[in-house]
Amino acid sequence: MELIKPGINIDFVGRMKPFALASAGLTVLALLLIIFRGFNYGIDFAGGSLLQLRFQQDRTIEEIRATMRTLNLAESEIQRFGSERDFLLRIPTTAEDLEKLRARIMNAFKQEVGDQGVELLRAEQVGPKVGRDLSRKALFAVIWSALGILVYIWWRFGFRLEFALAVVIADIHDVLLTLGLFALTGKEITLTVLAAVLTVAGYSVNDSIVVLDRVRENLRAHPRDPFHRIVNASLNETLSRTFLTGGSVLFTLLALLVVGGEVLRDFALALLVGVIAGTYSSLFVVAPIVLYWSNLVSRRSRQRPQTQKSPPARMR
Repeated sequence: MELIKPGINIDFVGRMKPFALASAGLTVLALLLIIFRGFNYGIDFAGGSLLQLRFQQDRTIEEIRATMRTLNLAESEIQRFGSERDFLLRIPTTAEDLEKLRARIMNAFKQEVGDQGVELLRAEQVGPKVGRDLSRKALFAVIWSALGILVYIWWRFGFRLEFALAVVIADIHDVLLTLGLFALTGKEITLTVLAAVLTVAGYSVNDSIVVLDRVRENLRAHPRDPFHRIVNASLNETLSRTFLTGGSVLFTLLALLVVGGEVLRDFALALLVGVIAGTYSSLFVVAPIVLYWSNLVSRRSRQRPQTQKSPPARMR
């Protein structure tokens, strides 16, 4: 399938500066949102209890909260989950056992709507210590994966540090934009979302490597050409592949987002944002870093003082 005609010559390098600045601005904004607004951690990370209830008749959040208030659980987070009759109850960490807590809540609702008026679909409980341990392991997973990618790309591309840095920075850019959206919207960070974020990191690396591999091939084929021309040609040559891969994944994720249901919605959203960011960064984040590094090295080599050895003085 030929989406873009061969021989296309878009001046990516000439238009790179505003896009690179926009990427830097969005990355900083996402980082500020993560630091100051924070995440809405799910039960997997924050700890506590989660109950999913289904009522036979429509109920409002206010009615559910009023019942929880009678149980001294008014601080619980209550939200609809799909239909007007399904609710998620997130109860902060308590010393009460899950079975006792579940029985107490179900008895309170059954007194209001009858034994057949409410159904328990799910009950989970995670202690605060387990939640903190999961958060720490998730952070280490991201850090170690970034370091592993850095070392592997550095070795695989002939010990070219600029290629490795470009891939890792683009990877961090995509992950931060994805997490920044979750910090902005207040959507829950769960283990499913974490899996999506790690998938985004892998997709971003793959997309960046395709571009850099073409740059390496063109460097070997045209060693006398200016480096910026080689980078621009490489971006144009991989453009069709970039859009075909990204487009096919995006259509799949859009379908998953629309018809996948509440359980998969946040997972699909994280992947959707990450794939868009990954496609963008392979064009406008990886290339500027490689070009900037090359220009920096060339400038320093030209400015290096040429020291000449003076002849030794003759002894009289």
